[in-house]
Amino acid sequence: MTFDSSRLPLAVTLGDPAGIGPEVALRAVTRPGAPKCILIGPPVAAGRARDLVAPDWQIETVDGPEGVVDKPKVIPLIPSSHSKSHPYGKISAEAGQMSYHAILVAIALAKAERVSGMVTAPIQKEALSLAGVNYPGHTEILEYHSGILERGGRVAMMLANEDLRIVLVTIHVSLREALEQGDIQAQLRAIRLAHKGCMAFGIGSPRVAVAGLNPHAGEGGLFGREEIDIIAPAIAKAREEGIDARGPFPGDTVFMQARKGAFDVVVAQYHDQGLIPIKYMGLEKGVNITLGLPFVRTSPDHGTAFDIAGKGIADPSSMIQAIQMAYRLAEARKLRRD
Repeated sequence: MTFDSSRLPLAVTLGDPAGIGPEVALRAVTRPGAPKCILIGPPVAAGRARDLVAPDWQIETVDGPEGVVDKPKVIPLIPSSHSKSHPYGKISAEAGQMSYHAILVAIALAKAERVSGMVTAPIQKEALSLAGVNYPGHTEILEYHSGILERGGRVAMMLANEDLRIVLVTIHVSLREALEQGDIQAQLRAIRLAHKGCMAFGIGSPRVAVAGLNPHAGEGGLFGREEIDIIAPAIAKAREEGIDARGPFPGDTVFMQARKGAFDVVVAQYHDQGLIPIKYMGLEKGVNITLGLPFVRTSPDHGTAFDIAGKGIADPSSMIQAIQMAYRLAEARKLRRD
């Protein structure tokens, strides 16, 4: 992929400073041929990651993305917070607060169109909670602070790799809550966003498969009526809107069918139903994309990996894929607007 160096940079947050986020971010943005990026996070976290994986690079602190130019072996950083060095592998309120501040800075830049999109390194949900941040993850933070709720919109999580695209009806809630939240409107919202998300990839007529909730997609009501009473009506409504939505299909086979090319995207009912298939194919290949935002946001499909943080051995492949995906989506968005 050839990158346009004249484009606005991508904002790349460092994630939880106790995890591998700063390390994979530095590896990804300093690799040869990377698109223009600007880091956001605590300078101390960026500096020790640089020392660990890119010691021949310099970090240049800047106030904003305007005027950032490519310089040999220099990566710009917007400080989102200041603190002393934080120990690797330790869950803490301080680390949670630092990761949260970086996300808010990136969102503000993306909303103001001062960056072409944002890519977020992994955060630790328990650390966020300790910091008093009452959101279970990136997706919910983005939904609230992007302003999309004020306009009556919602977001959805898409996980994608070279073989699969999966959109979730419900995300970071208990399985019991997922059953309660997956009503007809939630189903229809996910189907619509899956359709729109595929079009952002350049797929002109997306084929949207919807997974069932129960074994064998309910087996005609024998194993549950959610498919009959909730999911099928939502699919019918989507089809009335011109969306090529199909199903509900049994959850144990629909992902295999999509991987073979029968569908362009699968709408999964709850977190693990959708994430297990794509993560089983390799964490290094997956990218998390937030659909429904007024800007581009992606992230790697893995967590903070506290057990290997600070050892210089974290695989940056998923972060590299996330940055490339963000650039691709930002370019497609620009072409549509032009």
